[in-house]
Order: sequence, then C-alpha cells, then structure tokens
Amino acid sequence: MSRASPLVIGATGMVGGAILRRLAADGATPVGLSRRPQIAQDGVSWFGADLARLAHAVLPPLDVVYATAPVGLVADAVPALAAAGMTRLVVFTSTSIATKWNSPDPDERAAIRRWGADEARLIEACHAAGVAWTVLRPTLIYLEGRDGNVSRIAGLIRRFRFFPLMGGGEGLRQPVHADDLAAAAIAAAARPACAGKIYDLPGGETLNYREMVGRIFDGLGLPRVIVPIPDWAWRLMLPLAVRVLPGLSATMATRMTKDMTFDLAPAATEIGWQPRPFYPQFKD
Repeated sequence: MSRASPLVIGATGMVGGAILRRLAADGATPVGLSRRPQIAQDGVSWFGADLARLAHAVLPPLDVVYATAPVGLVADAVPALAAAGMTRLVVFTSTSIATKWNSPDPDERAAIRRWGADEARLIEACHAAGVAWTVLRPTLIYLEGRDGNVSRIAGLIRRFRFFPLMGGGEGLRQPVHADDLAAAAIAAAARPACAGKIYDLPGGETLNYREMVGRIFDGLGLPRVIVPIPDWAWRLMLPLAVRVLPGLSATMATRMTKDMTFDLAPAATEIGWQPRPFYPQFKD
C-alpha cells in the first residue's frame, strides 16, 4: 500500500466493524487488523498481525488509527504504530472506569483500576511519540444480537418469557448503539479540537433499568413481564441463577438500583454527538 489508509484495531468487534463499514461507505480505503484471515469486504483491506506482537510486524503506511481493542495492548503498540506513520489515534475505553472504580467486588475493582492505569499509560505513550490522541468512553454498548449486555438480557427474555428485576430497577442507564459510536470516532478523528481529550459517550436517552428492560421486551415483540424481586431473595436465588447466566453476581444485581449516567453535552458540542434513543430491534 503506497499511501496511508486508516487502520482499525479491533475491526472484527461491534464498534470496530461499524467503523470499517462507515469508512468504506465514505470512500476511504480502511484496513482492518486481525489475527485470523477475514472474508473480503468491498472497500476494506485486512492486515494479519497480532496486536501484542505488533513490533515484529511490517505495518502498512499509517496516519489515523482507531482502536477498540484492550487499551493496555494498544498502549504497548503505540511506538510501532507511530513508527509506521500514525499521527492520530482514537481509542475506546469505558465509563465503567468511573462507575465501577470503587466496586465492592474486589476482583472487579482491581480490573477496573488496571483499565484506568492502562488508559493513562496510553496517553503517556502518545505524548512520548508525538501522536494526537482522543479517548472515547461509552456507556452501556449494544448491537442487537452481538453485545453482552442488552442482547444477554434479550436472550434470557426469549428463554424464560419474563425478567427478574432487583427491587424497582430505578437505576438510570444510557444505552448506546455501536454504530453511533463508530460515527463519533470518525468525527473526532477529523476534528483537531478533539485531540488530547477524553469524552464520555452516553446514549441518546436516559431511562431507568426497568424501562430499559421493557424496551427489550418491545424489541422482541413480547409482552412485558418484569418481576420485581427483593434484595434478600436475589441473594437466595444467586447460586441457581449463576448456572443460567455465568458471570452474574450480587454486585451486578445491586447495580440495577444505581444510577450510571453521564453528560453528553461536551461530546455533542465538540464532536457533534447525536446518539439515537433506545429502541432495540431484534430479528427472529
């Protein structure tokens, strides 16, 4: 490749794939990074390499890089990417760095603090390499049928035809669609004023957990059957529930009552952030 093309790291994921599609539709010639061979797509090239071993790869000429992969791996790869010509990096982390920083679950708390440290390390690496960076922190990401949050709830509803809710499910949420995030990344990369900044990217609507679940029922074409369960009953049910939903914890259930919201005004003003409201649609 004789001229620089935008590179997408994490290109087989929800947001990375959406970035590839949008860039190609806009007439760019994006390159997706993948460890495994990929099926050719119109307007998209693929580069085979392991992000953890990028220093040993012969990279194509680079300019703008989008990264949705683990930020620690991206931080380690900054010198190699910069040596290949990268001058602009847009990377995704998560608002979980803020909402779960003091989680009562020690394993989750440790993981989130490592995530935050990796984000800071990436920024330092970009400064050292002279790379303009932007960090995007989405809230709860969904892409119908692919994500591990909204689509997981949808899977449970399909299976059991009801959803158990801790208490009243009054905790506020702002689900954000993967394609909206792709649009934000491309817009941020094109705006010099966005360099050197961290943006929260909440969805276009703030709704409580109960209503979020209700919208998932609607998107499945099923009647809303939401069953409030007191905290003590949740804890009794948990040993059985984890067999159905691996990874479930008392902490996750308790979080249904907690607000996890962020201000979209800075991103709206500086990136042009206009995310869609939450009306997921699931195919049969």
